[in-house]
Amino acid sequence: MKTALLLWFLLLSRAYADVVLPSILASDMVLQQETDVALWGWANPTEKVTVTASWDNRTVSVTGAADATWKIRLRTPKSGGPYSITIQGNNTVLLSNILIGEVWLCSGQSNMALTAAGGVKDAQAELPTAHNPNLRFFKMNRRAAASPQNDVGGNWSICDSVSMKRFSAVGYFFGKKLQAELGVPIGLIDMSWGGSKMDTWLPESLINLYPETRHSGRTMVKTPWAPNVPGVLFNGMVAPITPFAIAGVIWYQGESNRHYAPAYYQLTRLLVESWRGAWQTDFPFYYVQLAPYRYGGKFETALVRENQTRAMAIPKTGMVVTTDLVDNLDDIHPAYKKEVGSRLANWALADTYHQKIDSYKSPQYRSLRIDGNHIWLTFDHAPNGLIARTGVLTEFEIAGADQVFRKARARIKHNTVEVWADSVENPVAVRFAFRDAPEPTLFSTEGLPVIPFRTDDWDLGLVKKE
Repeated sequence: MKTALLLWFLLLSRAYADVVLPSILASDMVLQQETDVALWGWANPTEKVTVTASWDNRTVSVTGAADATWKIRLRTPKSGGPYSITIQGNNTVLLSNILIGEVWLCSGQSNMALTAAGGVKDAQAELPTAHNPNLRFFKMNRRAAASPQNDVGGNWSICDSVSMKRFSAVGYFFGKKLQAELGVPIGLIDMSWGGSKMDTWLPESLINLYPETRHSGRTMVKTPWAPNVPGVLFNGMVAPITPFAIAGVIWYQGESNRHYAPAYYQLTRLLVESWRGAWQTDFPFYYVQLAPYRYGGKFETALVRENQTRAMAIPKTGMVVTTDLVDNLDDIHPAYKKEVGSRLANWALADTYHQKIDSYKSPQYRSLRIDGNHIWLTFDHAPNGLIARTGVLTEFEIAGADQVFRKARARIKHNTVEVWADSVENPVAVRFAFRDAPEPTLFSTEGLPVIPFRTDDWDLGLVKKE
């Protein structure tokens, strides 16, 4: 018995002394180019850890801290590779086939998580030709936690028909376009959880800052497929990778926050600011507006979309509109994701990488002018004018001071739209595509759908906050 205990102690001591890395630091990974990237892990206290990267063969050393952690920073070169990193302490860890390029985090709920294996049709069509050694995936395990964690499971893989089949389809199409246009390696981190609420993705302490967010956190609907406790996904999945340098974030979420739509703008602002603070980087944040779906609600979906539009006021953000990218209004998961990923990539290419992209912003309502029983609407981001895709404009409603909206007629004049209804003699407000599952036909001439909107700020009759 004593011999067994001694052997167990010796084995435990040896394992404790070995240099250990978090899952996200591994062979086949992509590191952010021209950045002071962090490498970190665990080792025996006072143990000397040396790190040598093959791109410059410089050796950097650090001593294990009293809590058995260590951390160093290396300056990465311009894009390229493959490289290797050797980490030595009481043992040696060799990380091989490392590329230097651009790293993006792909997060949100099921429409970000959905894969070719999960039914995305245009992703399935990509499988035979998916192999791309300059596109790499880190598929993160799902983990909720009551306190911030220092590691989360996952694996890096090279893009091929096997790895791509179970990776975020939106992320894949986004990364594929960036890689083709920029000509540099792209690393993608899939940090998504179907059915997740935004409240769970940001630190719990922030939820109580505003009445709206506090009410949202307290009234999250309990489901069997995702946690409903504020902060637990930040603790379990975000916190472990914040030392890992990234270029930016793409985000697709909101379906699960219809339970209290008035909080969505503040939640988004807190999420963006808290993640930027955790990474200590003012990275870009591009996101997808909710797609049309027959939820059967009142104005919850429309208000989430409205707050998503408001969030574009946050610096270095951008929003993709998807009112035209739904093949079945009774399916909450649109089966085609290529155009979603492409539109996200266009935002990044234009605003982050400063490439010339002719059209990447959807037209947005700017102002109105009332002329008798007609209302004239003007729009931004429609320099070449607007079109009715099917020849007839749909989804316009108009109301007078009685706040009763009626179906309206509309016609286009360059980048303005005239709206009226014979039954409304003195109109004061217009709504466009302001419902769960709109099918609007108003587009820019370049083919981007106009952002749903309303010109009024009237009470929508939704549940009141505490």
